[in-house]
Amino acid sequence: MENPMYQDLKGQTALVTGAGKKSGIGYAIAEKLAQSGANVVLADFIPSQEEKTPLLIAAGLKEMTALADSLAGQYGVRALFVEVDVTSTASVDQMAADVKAHFEQVQILCNNAGTVLGVPSAVHTYDENAWLKTIDVNLHGVYRVSKAIVPLMMDTGGAVINMASRAAKVPPLFNGAYAVAKAGVVMLTKVMARELAGSGIRVNSVCPGVIDTDFTRWRFGLEAQILNATEEARREEMVQTIPLGRLGASEEVANLVAFLASDQSSYMTGQAINVTGGQLMEL
Repeated sequence: MENPMYQDLKGQTALVTGAGKKSGIGYAIAEKLAQSGANVVLADFIPSQEEKTPLLIAAGLKEMTALADSLAGQYGVRALFVEVDVTSTASVDQMAADVKAHFEQVQILCNNAGTVLGVPSAVHTYDENAWLKTIDVNLHGVYRVSKAIVPLMMDTGGAVINMASRAAKVPPLFNGAYAVAKAGVVMLTKVMARELAGSGIRVNSVCPGVIDTDFTRWRFGLEAQILNATEEARREEMVQTIPLGRLGASEEVANLVAFLASDQSSYMTGQAINVTGGQLMEL
């Protein structure tokens, strides 16, 4: 683009995890950064047939590579797809090596990969493996990816944006592992912000509310089954709890991430910013 929204992002390199699904928040973030002229690395997990669940229905390598190629062609940037399993240190380290080989350095890291397993369950009935896996992906995955990628940011400085959730601040029913993990992401963000400030790396987190994605539609469908209602009824009940009267869009989360990645937010670090349509209001 001739007039990118954030001029300072042009030519920078951004890595976005969980970006392999065109309908998801991660891809929206990658596209928003590419619109501003940033080179983008889309990283995501490609599940085996045995691992596929309603929340692990990302496309295959060919389709994800095509997503990266489409961004490169549309916005005139360099784009790369890299497969990664954020629960595997070896996989994360290989991703970092691939990124270093293609781009040498990274200025923007968005830890967006996440999942939910074992729901709906109260803590005292939660399957232990599902609990541990949910926390491993959502919290430890942020740690692993940050540990591998931050060294590639040290020479230039930059911005890390960690995807948390409204659930990090307001406990949802029967979704404890996700909420606990996202609360951990908020504190990890603050720890990293203090540790990396002297290196010129700002670290913030984003706490989306109810965003209109495949994940949200799956959630409404699950709740409808439990409550003997319809998916549309559950959606309408949720909308009634949101002051702005609608669900959020992935692009609205991406707009905030791009702002946090840019120099327009140069005096912000260690924050957990809500994008909830007013559903969560804090002092």
